[in-house]
Amino acid sequence: MTGVQTVEVKPEDDGLRLDKWFKKYYPGLSFGRLQKLLRKGEIKVDGKKTKEAKLRLETGQSVRVPPLDKEKDAKAPQKPQDERLSREDAEAIRSWVLHQDDHVIVLNKPAGLAVQGGSGMKRHVDGMLSALKGDYPDKPRLVHRLDKDTSGLLVLARTQKAAQALTASFRTKAVRKAYWAIVVGVPEREEGRIELPLGKIHAKSGERMVVDEYEGKRAITEFKTIDRAGRRATWVEMEPITGRTHQLRVHMQAIETPILCDGKYGGKEAFLPGYEEAKKLHLHARAIRFPHPGGGQLELIAPLPEHMEETWRYLGFDVPSAPQPFSDGQG
Repeated sequence: MTGVQTVEVKPEDDGLRLDKWFKKYYPGLSFGRLQKLLRKGEIKVDGKKTKEAKLRLETGQSVRVPPLDKEKDAKAPQKPQDERLSREDAEAIRSWVLHQDDHVIVLNKPAGLAVQGGSGMKRHVDGMLSALKGDYPDKPRLVHRLDKDTSGLLVLARTQKAAQALTASFRTKAVRKAYWAIVVGVPEREEGRIELPLGKIHAKSGERMVVDEYEGKRAITEFKTIDRAGRRATWVEMEPITGRTHQLRVHMQAIETPILCDGKYGGKEAFLPGYEEAKKLHLHARAIRFPHPGGGQLELIAPLPEHMEETWRYLGFDVPSAPQPFSDGQG
């Protein structure tokens, strides 16, 4: 039997659900037993009782772990073993590297690949990071997330110190991100600011975000038109001022121009008649600028994935003619 432990949430576990966190570090603790501990108020996050197994954890939070006496591997948080990577996966993640130094690695993540694992999900970025370890003592650490269906820039930290600095930058809004998307239709304004609070609902099809004027959390997106194909589709650049789950997708649907192939939020209206080749979400984390842990600023641009390049050609859009992200000089 072990005594009460207080464990700090690591940067690589930022955004991980509480139940998944326990499964990762206390694999012998059954879900039923976890639920009982939650109901009894024996598990606390930052000193507060919680009964929500799906609570998303944040870097630096403290989790109170009560005495565990019947579970295997319950003596202390266990470091999960790295998944055995296939040669193909190791080569794949190395090919996604756009930048690496002693502090930071930046990937161009493909669409359709989750950043962290979930129920029944065996292939994800977090499980492939050992391929980028090189001569460093530990594998790189995740410091933020990107939706599974969104492609583009994903920042990793080489060290714990770099992870802390980067996590603080993301939290204090010192990071700027620009996304490219094709939306179906044409926004009423060529550019503007969408400020609609977002909340989460639970449906039979799973969790989804919705505009919630009463209990939703503040969410702001700035957007501008780069080009358009008549009234059929528009190429937009978006900068999220806040970072809510699925924020860009919900905001663009809310102004009646859903992101192409976003059936989850746009339904049938998110597809272009006559262009059946488009099947993947057309949302790409195109550019990022952030304080480098070693000093100065780092700014990177990620090339479009193949499925989006095809749509750009189909619609007659010219990528080289696009304005440079963050060209206004604001930091």
